[in-house]
Amino acid sequence: MEFSVPIIILVIAIIVISQSVKFVPQQNAWVRERLGKYHSTMTPGPNFLIPFIDKVAYKHSLKEIPLDVPSQICITRDNTQLQVDGILYFQVTDPMRASYGSSNYIVAVTQLAQTSLRSVIGKLELDKTFEERDVINAQVVAAIDEAALNWGVKVLRYEIKDLTPPKEILLAMQAQITAERGKRALIAASEGRRQEQINIATGEREAFIARSEGQRQAEINKAQGEAAAIVAVAEATAKAIRQVADAIQSPGGDQAVQLKVAEKAVEAFAQLAQKNNTMIVPGNMSEVAGLIGTAMALMKQPPKDTTPRPPSTVTGLR
Repeated sequence: MEFSVPIIILVIAIIVISQSVKFVPQQNAWVRERLGKYHSTMTPGPNFLIPFIDKVAYKHSLKEIPLDVPSQICITRDNTQLQVDGILYFQVTDPMRASYGSSNYIVAVTQLAQTSLRSVIGKLELDKTFEERDVINAQVVAAIDEAALNWGVKVLRYEIKDLTPPKEILLAMQAQITAERGKRALIAASEGRRQEQINIATGEREAFIARSEGQRQAEINKAQGEAAAIVAVAEATAKAIRQVADAIQSPGGDQAVQLKVAEKAVEAFAQLAQKNNTMIVPGNMSEVAGLIGTAMALMKQPPKDTTPRPPSTVTGLR
């Protein structure tokens, strides 16, 4: 009995200490009541309570909480039923309001998300609900967040998981999609044929232009070649004429010219005699005889020396 009293006192002290000291975890907030009335919010770390006077009434997590919103039937603006379900992300920002603003803020947020979603879906047509998910999510968040401030809750975002129309609507949408794809395929094929015809016409036009350019260049080259040949022949003829003129002006040039003319005349008469049965005789035979005689005389003359002397007069043809 002597040791029972200290033991009892020690046990009581341990109980009092354990009740008076509380360790709040990180990212948590505990609401402390004193004599049944809100007193303060306990932050992470050690916190001291007055035994039998203070108590921890509510414990809240300050982390982001994902909340699955149950699936529900929504009616669009064009009277089409849609089965919609989503997920809501929120966070407790005011532990005191979350404790006393609503008896159950999770249920309140869930119900408000469903009613807001039905209201937003009812303003849109069926096709728009599939195209404007981001708009729907933003409008739902704005509607919930305004009311959730009184509950100490901050709604961060809302995401639609599934939008499921009735089976008949799905079949009609699939048929529409099939028809639209067939239409696009026909348009694409016609565009391909049109582009093919354009490419063929363009190729033929470019080929015709290339051929005409080639022919034009060939004609230009041919004309330039003929012109160059004419110029070359003219230059050669002029050169030959100049050489003949120089030869005539040299000593003995006149005799050489007369000899050449006599040879050509004799050859011409010889050819006429061979090719024709009729003999053509010039009217003035004395001129022909004189021409032949001059040629024979020139052939019989001895070679002359090349010593420069004044030019002599040579009797020409009459």
